[in-house]
Amino acid sequence: MYFDLPMTGMYVAVFVIALLASSIRILREYERGVVFTLGRFTGVKGPGLILLIPFIQQMVRVDLRIIVLDVPTQDVISHDNVSVHVNAVVYYRVIDPQKAIIQVENFHSATSELAQTTLRSVLGGHELDEMLSERERLNYDIQEILDKRTDVWGIKISNVEIKHIDLDESMVRAIAKQAEAERERRAKVINAKGELEASENLLEAAKKLSQNDLGIQLRYLQTMSDISSDKTNTLIFPFPTEFSKFFKAASKEQV
Repeated sequence: MYFDLPMTGMYVAVFVIALLASSIRILREYERGVVFTLGRFTGVKGPGLILLIPFIQQMVRVDLRIIVLDVPTQDVISHDNVSVHVNAVVYYRVIDPQKAIIQVENFHSATSELAQTTLRSVLGGHELDEMLSERERLNYDIQEILDKRTDVWGIKISNVEIKHIDLDESMVRAIAKQAEAERERRAKVINAKGELEASENLLEAAKKLSQNDLGIQLRYLQTMSDISSDKTNTLIFPFPTEFSKFFKAASKEQV
């Protein structure tokens, strides 16, 4: 039997090179490798050069950088039965590569689904006004719930931000009408308070003028001056203050 030794040596060299290439891994500073030996977890390695036993060991790369998760738009019914469309963004990172690979099949997909259900449940327990005015508090509540539930997966929720809260056109018109009615109510209340204060001031002024006949006459002269400055045709019938004294004396005599 004839063997081509040069060709056989070349095949062996290619096989050895391929074997070495399959056993070498290079991990960046933000990467870690979860290593399994014959299917059993044997450690987390990296960063840098990693050597694996071919066909015996396997490695799964895990990125430790913050991941931006865009939560799809969710249909939420608020506590006061208003239908809104809400979307958000979640910032998270892997802090325990072992748990992220072993405890959950796909930690990115699992975090996304959990964020969607948590967003609906948390916002559904609040009224529309709270969604619009207390967004920071709602962000914190969602982040706290997500962080507790993803802790067993080795994931840390860094931040949650509600991006948009969209209303149906009919609800926008209803809210606009409500705001207009509220503005009219406030205007009427302010006007009523102004009239009340004005009437109280007039009553106080009338009491002070009634105590001094000279004050009444000065007010009378001021009123005549104001009327006379008007260029319209106006007839003025003066009422001397002596008449008021006469009427007062007559009323006392009758008593």
